Amino acid sequence: MTYSDKKVWFVTGTSSGLGRAVVEHILEKGDRVVATLRKPGALADLVPKHSTDQLLVLKLDVVVPSDITAAFAAALAKFGRIDVVYNNAGFTSLGEVEGTQDSIARKMFEVNFFGATNVTREAVRVFRDENKPRGGRLLQASSMAAIQAMAGVGYYSATKFALEGVTQALAAELHPSWGIKITLIELGGFRTSIINEQENLHVAAVHPAYTAADLASVGFRELTTSGKLAESCSDPNKAAREIYKLGLDDNVGFRVPLGLDAIAVVGAQLDETRRDVEAAGKWSVDLK
Repeated sequence: MTYSDKKVWFVTGTSSGLGRAVVEHILEKGDRVVATLRKPGALADLVPKHSTDQLLVLKLDVVVPSDITAAFAAALAKFGRIDVVYNNAGFTSLGEVEGTQDSIARKMFEVNFFGATNVTREAVRVFRDENKPRGGRLLQASSMAAIQAMAGVGYYSATKFALEGVTQALAAELHPSWGIKITLIELGGFRTSIINEQENLHVAAVHPAYTAADLASVGFRELTTSGKLAESCSDPNKAAREIYKLGLDDNVGFRVPLGLDAIAVVGAQLDETRRDVEAAGKWSVDLK
């Protein structure tokens, strides 16, 4: 099978973590990949190992709309189509809601929500208007924190809630004839740079009201900054293997919790929500 018979993937946020792991797995499987990131030099070690017919590395900062359109245009010019987009770029901030600066919260929304949404819109346009035949797969990197918001990462959770909301609305708006399928991957904990303070994790100063050892956010902060959280997380290379499979499977659902911890968290939140909904019935019996 030649490269022209292989899928073309477009991946954002590939400098490290799941983005890089997914790119490496795609290359191992022999598919073609457009690896995008803010600093292309971070992939300098991969470039000499792969043919230019298989790997294209492009600069893309998702908060710059012109970067997004330019990267998709370059990918199309090189490979003629894009089959799968893994929308992965993002970062998080560790800190209580009261202790997180507005500037950091807004930056997270710029990257995790507006940046990801602009990538999403361009992916849909390319799948519909540029691909021949029409169609494509969008894999949206969400989180179990988009279903059950977590103490200590409230604004990060909020960005993922927002991304899931706009993605669900978009999926309902697409015409079936366009052949576009969207999947939200609600990721559990993986050993990536998003939980590494030196890379994609901003750590806010401790708010003076949140110092009691029995507070959930305090415990989470200690787990994260000590490195113990990373030690308990799963192998990103195994996640990359499953993300690759999801990109080739047209029968997966709209939401896919990925990781046993994600399955547990999402399941627990569903149970809690169902109990709340059932208990609320008494207030709505004569309301339309």
